[in-house]
Amino acid sequence: MARRRVTAIVKIQLPAGGATPAPPVGTALGPHGVQTMEFCKQYNAATESMRGSIIPVEITIYEDRSFTFVLKTSPAPVLIREAAGVEKGAKASGRETVGSITDEQLEEIAKIKMPDLNANDIEAAKLQIEGTARSMGITVNR
Repeated sequence: MARRRVTAIVKIQLPAGGATPAPPVGTALGPHGVQTMEFCKQYNAATESMRGSIIPVEITIYEDRSFTFVLKTSPAPVLIREAAGVEKGAKASGRETVGSITDEQLEEIAKIKMPDLNANDIEAAKLQIEGTARSMGITVNR
C-alpha cells in the first residue's frame, strides 16, 4: 500500500463522548473536506468511558480526505483544578492563592501527563506540573 500524504494536522480539545459537528469540530475539519459526523462518531466512541473530562485530540488529515486521530491526556490545568477542588485558577498568579494540592496528588498528575510531557523521568514531570500549578495560584504541600 502506498503511503498516504498528510495534508494537515489539527489539534482541538473536546469534551469526552460529547463531540458534535458544530464548532469547534466543524470549523476545524470542514475546510479540509473531512466528514465531521464520521469523526464525531469515532471520537465519541473512543472517549465514552472518560465522560466529564476534556480530552485533547490530534487529527491527521490525508490527501484522500481520510483521517486518523490520537487522543492525548487531559490538560494539566484541568487535572490540577480537579485535584485542588477549585473552579478556576487565580486571577493574579503569584500574588493570590486559590488552593493547594499534596505531593501525592502532584505525582499522580505527573504520571497521567507523562506520555505528553517533554520529561525524562517522573521528577522532571513533577517539576513541570508544579510550575503549572504555581502559575494558577495553587501551592504544593510537601
